[in-house]
Amino acid sequence: MRNIRDYIQSINNNGKKVLSIFLTAGFPTKEIFLDTAKSVLDNGADMLEIGIPFSDPLADGKVIQASSQIALEQGINLDDVFELCNELKNHSDKPLILMGYANPILKYDTKNFCKQAISSGISGLIIPDIPLEEYDSFFTDEFLPLQKILLTTPTSLDERIKKIDELSEGFVYCVSVTGTTGVKNTFDENVIDNLKRTYSLVSKNKMLIGFGISKPEDVKTFSPYCDGVIVGSAVIKIINESNTFNSIAGFIKSLSVATIQ
Repeated sequence: MRNIRDYIQSINNNGKKVLSIFLTAGFPTKEIFLDTAKSVLDNGADMLEIGIPFSDPLADGKVIQASSQIALEQGINLDDVFELCNELKNHSDKPLILMGYANPILKYDTKNFCKQAISSGISGLIIPDIPLEEYDSFFTDEFLPLQKILLTTPTSLDERIKKIDELSEGFVYCVSVTGTTGVKNTFDENVIDNLKRTYSLVSKNKMLIGFGISKPEDVKTFSPYCDGVIVGSAVIKIINESNTFNSIAGFIKSLSVATIQ
């Protein structure tokens, strides 16, 4: 298990922002997911965020929702997710982060979930539908070894951002725009102003920006206001459209080059 904050700091110290890539576990098949994930890690991604397929992913846009549905139709469950994570743990020592919703975790049993996550090499956990107000009641002692990553949004007030930073471990996930995940064509001045504000308030942790980042130019635009970026929908879209490892590898390399300061 990697200390995510220290890992991000070491990358920043070398003049680079962190590149974290999101993939839906088991999409489009278990075999292709594993090959894709390994290629992503080998071609410039610094961290991998692995989405747990769920039927009602409220924070995700159409592209990721569709990938989650395809994985579910193939019978991908949490046991499969842990099996895939274990394979990736043996391939790379880069941090693996699970992103999922509360319902499947509760159904699986939180104690068993945490035990399996830790043994599968998971370093961090993102659960977007657990608000700050439910943090203490949800994240019981079983979760202690896992680094909990909380999210800020453009509507988060200053004091709430500070509290999120206080409770987060590793990094704060800064949602760049309101709404769900997905490719965005433009970002207005209000987006940039909010990123500046949030970055100035996050002091304990590192801060990564996600939602809407889809090309190297976006990485360059956001780099001054964060310690790294998260890209998801754009990668899933390439898998849908081409399903070739060369296309995915080339895209990851281009994003990685853009993180160099």
